[in-house]
Amino acid sequence: MSIATRCDPPSPKVGRGGFLRIIRGCAESSIFFPVTAANVVSTGRRGFEDEAEDQLFQRLTAEEVAALKARMPSLSPWRVVAAQAGLGMLVAGAAWLIGGTEVIAVSALYGALVVVLPGALMARGMTSPISRLSPVTSTISVLFWAMLKMVASVAMLVLAPKVVQPLNWPALLVALVLCMQVYWLALLWRGRSKN
Repeated sequence: MSIATRCDPPSPKVGRGGFLRIIRGCAESSIFFPVTAANVVSTGRRGFEDEAEDQLFQRLTAEEVAALKARMPSLSPWRVVAAQAGLGMLVAGAAWLIGGTEVIAVSALYGALVVVLPGALMARGMTSPISRLSPVTSTISVLFWAMLKMVASVAMLVLAPKVVQPLNWPALLVALVLCMQVYWLALLWRGRSKN
C-alpha cells in the first residue's frame, strides 16, 4: 500500500458507486488512516454499499392491509379538536363558577379558542383530498398547515387584549395549557385502543 499526500484515483476493485468509490479511494490512500486488515471491521456487508439494496419489500395483500388497519386504528384529528372544544367549555364553566365573574369565563373561553380554532384549521387542511395525493404532497401539507396553525395561534394571542376587554391573562393561559394537553390524552387514547 502506498502512502500519498492526495487522493489517488480509486482502483477498479473498490466498488461501483461514484461518490462512494472516490471516498473509498481517498481512504485507501490516506496518510492518516491507512486501510489495513487490523483496522477494518468486517460486518458481513459489502462495505459502504447502499443498504437499501439488501432490504426486500413485499406488497401487502388486501387481507393483510385490513388486519393492519384493525390492529392500528387511526384517530381522527376532528375528535381531538372536539375534545379540546369540550374541555375548553368545561374550563370556562369552571372558571365562571370559581371566579364568579364573566371576565374570567370569557378569558378562559378565548384561551380555549386559541387552541381549538387553529387546530380545526390544521385538521381541515390535513384531511383534505389534496393532501393525500402523494407522500411529498402530504409532507408539504403537514408543514404548511402546522406553520399556519402556529401563526394563527400567535396572532390570536397578540390580539387577545383587543378582542377580550378586560382580559384575565391567568384564566386565558390556564385554559390554553389545559386544552393543549388533550394532545397527550389523544396519544394515550390511541395507544389504549390498539390494545
